[in-house]
Amino acid sequence: MSLLISLVIPAFNEEKNVVAITKAIQDVFNDDRFKYEIIFIDDGSKDNTATVLKQLALEQSEVKYILFSRNFGKDNALSAGLKKASGKAIITLDADLQHPPSLIKSMLSLWLEGNDVVYAFREEKNKHTSSINNLSSSIFYKTINSLSDIELEDGTADFRLLDRKVVNVLNALPENDPFYRGLVKWVGFSQKSIPYTPAERFAGESKYNKKELTRLALKGITSFSTKPLNIAIYLGFIFSLLSLLYIPYAIVSYFNNWAISGWTSVIVTIAFFGGLQLMILGIIGLYLGKLFMQSKNRPHYIIKETNITND
Repeated sequence: MSLLISLVIPAFNEEKNVVAITKAIQDVFNDDRFKYEIIFIDDGSKDNTATVLKQLALEQSEVKYILFSRNFGKDNALSAGLKKASGKAIITLDADLQHPPSLIKSMLSLWLEGNDVVYAFREEKNKHTSSINNLSSSIFYKTINSLSDIELEDGTADFRLLDRKVVNVLNALPENDPFYRGLVKWVGFSQKSIPYTPAERFAGESKYNKKELTRLALKGITSFSTKPLNIAIYLGFIFSLLSLLYIPYAIVSYFNNWAISGWTSVIVTIAFFGGLQLMILGIIGLYLGKLFMQSKNRPHYIIKETNITND
């Protein structure tokens, strides 16, 4: 009996890529041990991605689609796909073919050996992106690892295989703003990493820029750690202690009639501590904002249309 494998692929403005990746996946699944379904999640695309997906679904029964009412973000698209997937194992990957489908066979082999999670990471810098983007990516992972309670390899991507029991756990988590790169590490289970070399993007432009990486870093850090709040406390103590050193100087200056630095030093000090206080308030605000959004209990996404009938 063939095992069903679900492939979950978020797509945002990928009209030129969805057909190509479907063909590449077809070429991989030539093994009688497996059958497959491809679940595309159109994350509010502005191009003709939805039209292309509907046509693909008419031509190939393995192709399923979920159309969002607007753009809700990649992790929410992954969440929708994981909830609709029926496979014994679920593979998530990007639609641009930078995650090589040829690696799927190796992932399936490692899964059959007993690994519950098989995730891919870049074994070298992406030669298809600029050195600035590679540096930004490296800083992103170093920041996540130093300030959060999870450990992500440099270059960890959303290219992974998850066993059904792992997906069931992920689907049950009440996360308001899921960060799956971190959640997959957090849930544990037997995990195996596998290196890959990113291929060149088939068509279109990357959706990740420095702004998006910064947003992801903040989401990852605040989702898995309160270290930034601890750092804010330590900074407060340190500068409070340092300020005490100024008291002896002021007393000695007063009794000896020494001139104490005036306007310039005061303005610089006020500006510095004002900026520090705003930074700390911003950190607190990030955590309060997450609680505020969680308390609203809004749905993570809204499905406008789908051809998937299972609940």
